[in-house]
Amino acid sequence: MCIRDRYQRRVHGILNFWMKALSMFKGAKALNPSVIARCFSVPGADEPSFIDQTNAFCNEAGDHLLETQPHVVTKDLLEVIKAPKTVIKFNMPIRRDNGTLEVIEAYRAQHSYHRVPCKGGIRYSHDVDQQEVEALSSLMTFKCACNDIPFGGAKGGVKVNPKKYSVNELERITRRYALEISKKGFLGASIDVPAPDMGTGGREMSWIKDTYSYIFGQNDVNAAACITGKPLHQGGIDGRPEATGLGVFFGVRELFTIPEFCSQYKTTVGLKGKTVIIQGYGNVGSWAHKFFQEEGSKVTGIIEHNSGVFNAEGLDQADLLAYWTKHHSFAGYTGGQVFGADSMEIMYKECDILIPAAIEKSVNKGNMEKFQCKVMAEAANGPTTFAAHKYLVGKGVGVIPDLLINAGGVIVSYFEWLKGLEHVRLGRLTKGWERKSKKELAGLLGITGAKLDGIEGPTEKNIVYTALEEIMNASCRQVFKYSVEHKVNLRVAAYAQTIAKIAQTYKEAGISVQLTLNPNQKPLEKKKKKKKKKK
Repeated sequence: MCIRDRYQRRVHGILNFWMKALSMFKGAKALNPSVIARCFSVPGADEPSFIDQTNAFCNEAGDHLLETQPHVVTKDLLEVIKAPKTVIKFNMPIRRDNGTLEVIEAYRAQHSYHRVPCKGGIRYSHDVDQQEVEALSSLMTFKCACNDIPFGGAKGGVKVNPKKYSVNELERITRRYALEISKKGFLGASIDVPAPDMGTGGREMSWIKDTYSYIFGQNDVNAAACITGKPLHQGGIDGRPEATGLGVFFGVRELFTIPEFCSQYKTTVGLKGKTVIIQGYGNVGSWAHKFFQEEGSKVTGIIEHNSGVFNAEGLDQADLLAYWTKHHSFAGYTGGQVFGADSMEIMYKECDILIPAAIEKSVNKGNMEKFQCKVMAEAANGPTTFAAHKYLVGKGVGVIPDLLINAGGVIVSYFEWLKGLEHVRLGRLTKGWERKSKKELAGLLGITGAKLDGIEGPTEKNIVYTALEEIMNASCRQVFKYSVEHKVNLRVAAYAQTIAKIAQTYKEAGISVQLTLNPNQKPLEKKKKKKKKKK
């Protein structure tokens, strides 16, 4: 028996012992082997951990490059690209409203410095751990490079369930977290720029900006650009809340205009009449529902953690979102067939486009054979495991990878960061000039009267939407072109192009600071100090 097999048997024996021991305690049913395996990345578990999944996808693309384009990246450079550069874990004491003290675990990972600042969200979740923030930070590096956004990847997390804390407690947690990462050099417009993620939003970003500005604002004129995803009146940008869902829509729509893409995945050109199922009805899923519906698609199914709803004729976004916002459940909704604990069954129904917009590893080895979609657009981070992806691609499903299709959030965060550095709203300096020049052009064309009244310059939202559309369209076409030319799936194509871009940056800028001597140059000798003679 090899050492690895002995190790696996030993670890599984320990896990089985603790499972039996814990089974006698109330609530031990929540601790199942799959949860423990996920947290500790047990070798031989059914599915690798999130960080191992991310590295597996990266390795697959790396092997492709090493085999077909060895001049692009070397094996040792690939290891440099994959490795997270800095990870911190710290504990924060927080005083609850009842006067008691609680110690809260928190993380921040900076994956790559090939571009600075680093960029990545902060999530509040009781499931946050080190391997998760490392995986998400690496995914941010690849996502930014894939879409030509000049950031390195980062991610942060606080191990709390925000639903169990009051607003005052969440403010204390957030401000303490901002203080801790500031002291450790993990926050600043030129260093590390966080954003919202699961469990956080504009409110938390405002608290972080305010804390950082209070401490460093007198010496940093760009202090407000230390974070993105802020409310509009706090220096945010118009169009940020819907950015990820809108980016998913733009990317899918662009791919569905390519006849070769449609024929490859046995569908037709255009989104009109296409059936769509969405898992997750938070910020991403609800906005995606809106934009696909406006394009003429039929969103037939919505899945949430506690319920789901299905209607073959299509679900109305405004009506459904209003019901969900009020009740936080689809139970009792009359616009379709409601599902309870079995809501995941909706995900397995036949459709043209499936959009996982919830959590990682929702498409896995256990359910991969049940899916009947033609195209899957990964609006969530890491929703498909390595094994499930391999199976679905072999089955002929077009899996549009997360690092490509859900980049809308970080793209618009980039615009907000630029706005913070420039200290001016997008379009403010040119809006009047554009309105005037358009009216003059219209006059030259013979257009007069009331028709001229509707001519205006672009708003900030107009600029954000068109710029996001341009970037998403270009990235999707670029990745699909590579996949066709090299006969690989979309994920390998996206990762391969991304690795090539990062490798090129390292080659041009260098990996580390090295002081080397000319071979013919002798090392400088230290001059001996002459002793002064005593008088």
